[in-house]
This record gives sequence, structure tokens and C-alpha cells, in this order.
Amino acid sequence: MNTLYTDRLVDLTENALVLKRYYFPFGARRVELADVAKVRVLRPTLMNGKWRLWGTGSFKTWFPLDLHRPDRERVFLMELKRQWRQIGFTVEHWEKFRDLLRASGSVALEETV
Repeated sequence: MNTLYTDRLVDLTENALVLKRYYFPFGARRVELADVAKVRVLRPTLMNGKWRLWGTGSFKTWFPLDLHRPDRERVFLMELKRQWRQIGFTVEHWEKFRDLLRASGSVALEETV
């Protein structure tokens, strides 16, 4: 499988996104891109997870571990098909990740600036 993007937090392949620090203590979660309804790209705020280092505060959005999330320029919120919950995550190079995800054509991408 061809890896499009990789950093310490995620791996993006042609078919899936792997969130490396999803489960305690450091287990990964693989999400098939076919199961993703859409991904929103947001500026980090208190309300959308800027200070959520790991876990959830609302039971709707789960964030994998990222101790540097408060310093990141963007937060990604991934809505999954047939699920109420969503996954919030960050990457080390958000523009590169966003562009590769958009170019893949596998996922609807919505950017709010």
C-alpha cells in the first residue's frame, strides 16, 4: 500500500488513515477512507479541541494523543459514516496533509478559516 503522508501522529495511505496514538497507552486506529463522510479543517479554538491533548470532553469527539496540539495551526474533525461520534486529530504539516487528502479524491474536505 502506497503511503502518501506520514509523521509522528498519522499515516495517510491511498485507502486509510492511521491515527498512531489513538488508544491507551499508544495503540493505533485505522480508519478506512471509504468510511469517512467528511473531514473539516478548522483553526484551533477552545471549543474545537485546541487544548484537548487526548481523549474527549464531550463524548462526541475523540482526540488521539498530541501533546503539541495547542501549538498546531489546524485541527481536523473527521465525521464517519453511520456513526454519531467523530475523530479530531492534528498533523505535523497540516497544509501538505490537507493537499494530499484533497488530491486523493477519497474524502469530502471542508475548510473553515
